Amino acid sequence: MENYILEMRGITKEFSGVKALHDVDFRVKRGSIHGIVGENGAGKSTLMNILSGVYPYGSYSGDIVYEGETCRFARINDSEKKGIVIIHQELALVPQFSIAENIFLGNEVKRIKGFINWDLTYYKAQEYLDRVGLRESSKTLVRDISVGKMQLVEIAKAISKDVKLLILDEPTAALNDEDSKHLLNLLLKFKEEGMTCILISHKLGEVQSVADAITVIRDGGVIDNLTAGVDEISEDRIVKAMVGREMTDRYPTRVPSIGETKFEIRDWNVWHPLYDRKVIDNVSLNVKEGEVVGISGLMGAGRSELAMSVFGRLYGRNISGKLFIDGDEEVFFKTVNDAVAHKVAYVTEDRKSSGLILADSLRWNISLANLDAVSKSGFINLDKETLETDEYRRRYGVKSDGVEQKVDSLSGGNQQKVLLSKWMFTEPDVLILDEPTRGIDVGAKYEIYQFINGLVAQGKSVIMISSEMQELLGMCDRIYVLNEGRIIAEMPKEEASQEKIMTYILRDANTEIHAS
Repeated sequence: MENYILEMRGITKEFSGVKALHDVDFRVKRGSIHGIVGENGAGKSTLMNILSGVYPYGSYSGDIVYEGETCRFARINDSEKKGIVIIHQELALVPQFSIAENIFLGNEVKRIKGFINWDLTYYKAQEYLDRVGLRESSKTLVRDISVGKMQLVEIAKAISKDVKLLILDEPTAALNDEDSKHLLNLLLKFKEEGMTCILISHKLGEVQSVADAITVIRDGGVIDNLTAGVDEISEDRIVKAMVGREMTDRYPTRVPSIGETKFEIRDWNVWHPLYDRKVIDNVSLNVKEGEVVGISGLMGAGRSELAMSVFGRLYGRNISGKLFIDGDEEVFFKTVNDAVAHKVAYVTEDRKSSGLILADSLRWNISLANLDAVSKSGFINLDKETLETDEYRRRYGVKSDGVEQKVDSLSGGNQQKVLLSKWMFTEPDVLILDEPTRGIDVGAKYEIYQFINGLVAQGKSVIMISSEMQELLGMCDRIYVLNEGRIIAEMPKEEASQEKIMTYILRDANTEIHAS
């Protein structure tokens, strides 16, 4: 008889009369890593939120059977007491607190009289950090560590709650390759120790590499269950189950029609806003009409810092260099409004913190960057704003009940489309895209690729920053390689390869080491 730690039977969940999940059966073997994949909005996170008590018993129908016992969780604390801990994609850490304080927040280590035992708190936290392979002191403030290390703090926090079933929702979405590999190896280590893990991810290769079983969810229902060593598990099979169709080409074809230089940066230098360190060093690059130009580089190379400093000096100090539009017209962007006025837009990599106002409606978010287009004499014309934003919602395929729906209720892919709609409402000629497909599924990625191709077909210019080299190779006409704030290579699509890009980066890193 199979030893299942979890069985979810006939789970159905509705939001405003719309079924997010319908009659889902899901089970997980004890001591295994179980992958869940599906498009944004398929119901993956909803299912896990039911399991963890985020959506309490009574708000759904069906049964949760955990360790042979039917469970009816009213809140997260109920599931955590059973050893079920979920780590959401948006990390729930307090930046101003130390690592130890975050690990034991709400579960403080106290003395007999109720006061916190700080010595024991720091000592026990250090033990958990050692277990997840994080060498930082437990007294270090969370704001002073990288995103990858924050993810490990979240795992250490879960371990402190005597976790038996660990749920990770897109744990590697914001991590570089090295941090992702460390986290996946950590899950394999936990598996050897007897822990059960559920891994939700859009990175299909990662899921395939560690999962003992994979469940594919589409439109709120289970489409396929695959078992490693029994079923044929391939990325093509998973993608077909996810999107309901074959995807033989992940990148839509495009015949380039490239014109004259549209936007150029010359001798651009940027200093860190706090420290005496140059972040961008004498960078020059350009993008032509109808062209997609990629910027490749490892985490910390300065890609986002470059984009933000150019877009109205959102980042850095002591910025110097020149900007040109249409060949020889020099421009100066002192503010974001200056950049927008010159038909330049920047889509941030962090849609949740700095791209969108999640608690507000689609209407408010889409119109925010161009209120002049829906205003007269300083007053917003609500009817015009509604009509205009609904047109962009439909044009870019945002799945929602309408423009009054709150953005935080949308899937990640649809939030990204809202962010794109917001900046397309400014009618830019130059669009800088910073990690435009991070944290979204293959189907939504394809739609965004089509959107990019549609822009350049109109003669627009696109600068695309991405950590996924295959994405750059599949979409860009030229690629610049950035390392340590400097452009170290430029190559046309025909000459570019993942190996060649990495060779340039490693060669430059070695040169830096020898020079120092």
